[in-house]
Amino acid sequence: MEYSSDMKNRLKRVEGQVRGVLRMMDEEKDCKEIITQMTAIRSALDRATAYVVARNLETCLRKEAESDEEREEVIEEAIKMLVKSR
Repeated sequence: MEYSSDMKNRLKRVEGQVRGVLRMMDEEKDCKEIITQMTAIRSALDRATAYVVARNLETCLRKEAESDEEREEVIEEAIKMLVKSR
């Protein structure tokens, strides 16, 4: 699967958020602020995961799944990936 710049940018934003939390820890910021940012990181990573799975599902359905049975298998696999990511 080809990973678009949009997918990569989502993860670069998460990476920046993690760096920001580490900086906050070095600056001994309040725990509530750090937890708030860590929650935002988790949410952003969850959205990025869902986006990658959705694009992968779309690609598989368009290119690889020729029969209804194959489509069901691809959809089932995507659901398993999403559940596993939680």
